[in-house]
Amino acid sequence: MTVPVLFEEHPAANGTRIGIATLNAEKSLNALSLDMVHLLTGKLHAWAGDASIALVILQAAGEKAFCAGGDLHNLYRSMREHHASDARGDVVANRYAADFFGDEYRLDYLIHTYSKPVLCWGHGIVMGGGVGLMSGASHRVVTEQSRVAMPEISIGLYPDVGGSWLLSRMPGKTGLFLALTGAQVRAADALFVGLADYALPQSSKASVLEALLQQAWTAQRRDNDALLSQVLRRFADPALAVPGPLQKHFAAINALCGDTDIRRIAAAIAANDIDDAWLHKASATLAAGSPSSAALAHALLQRAQGMLLADVFRMEYIASLHCAARHDFAEGIRALLIDKDGKPQWEPASLEDVAPETLGSYFAEPAWNRHPLADL
Repeated sequence: MTVPVLFEEHPAANGTRIGIATLNAEKSLNALSLDMVHLLTGKLHAWAGDASIALVILQAAGEKAFCAGGDLHNLYRSMREHHASDARGDVVANRYAADFFGDEYRLDYLIHTYSKPVLCWGHGIVMGGGVGLMSGASHRVVTEQSRVAMPEISIGLYPDVGGSWLLSRMPGKTGLFLALTGAQVRAADALFVGLADYALPQSSKASVLEALLQQAWTAQRRDNDALLSQVLRRFADPALAVPGPLQKHFAAINALCGDTDIRRIAAAIAANDIDDAWLHKASATLAAGSPSSAALAHALLQRAQGMLLADVFRMEYIASLHCAARHDFAEGIRALLIDKDGKPQWEPASLEDVAPETLGSYFAEPAWNRHPLADL
């Protein structure tokens, strides 16, 4: 049986070591499973307590993807069972969904707040749960093959894994646009909006690792951050930083998403007549996506402004449990991955029919004694 995450420790200078965690589910594009979450969490805690580990590298097997998202098949099965049960009204009753989202968000928060430098090598597809893993790393690398996106609107979810915090802090209205359209960005645009820190050619990866093993790592976090940054800057490729469509259309995107009403924003995106294939695809994705997801993503980004990261994860956890208990999330997965008919039947079918009280109910806290993420 294939081990879903591989761990290595490489000897470096000054008697230190570099820990390397490799997502090892290439056939599923390294989709993040609950087993992977648990393995990563345990090893990261162990490395955090090991004074000889100078830094951690998070990478993935294969050339196609760092991580294409979460393990949706198991979530789908748990939702179908929960929807058919007498406990459907209790959003916490789906224990698999509660554990998956809770443990995934804990892992993401751990990476955001890690005590040592974390280098995430985001080569290939980085989507959904993959963005959750990468966004918290102190040093985030994209390559010429990177495609980064939060396409949850197409499956009836929303950009979770701290996405509300991340997207709400992007320049202008780019975060809202990416949340609503699931648009993919490549290296240059990932740098522009703060999804990545360095753009390096994939061919430099072995040389980067070799250079890292030669550095004079210390016990000081600040020194090690600086050393890692110096190495990555040395291998950075300026050709990968040439502005992409998101940056080129920055002013237009700000105008399209400038209203405060999600229905008018969606209408503006649908009506835009800019001759650009990337913008047209983004518009089509929003039009085909879940109206409830669009409304929820918009509301979450508004609420996340100024919030602490831990509070955003707690807010998203509640919203995700509500999504798992409702129709659109399971329906979106069915249409994309189960029946693969590409024809989800959203409920409601239009933004005009997303009632304010229905949207507000996504934030209703379940009847628990203590939030499961209260200790973040």
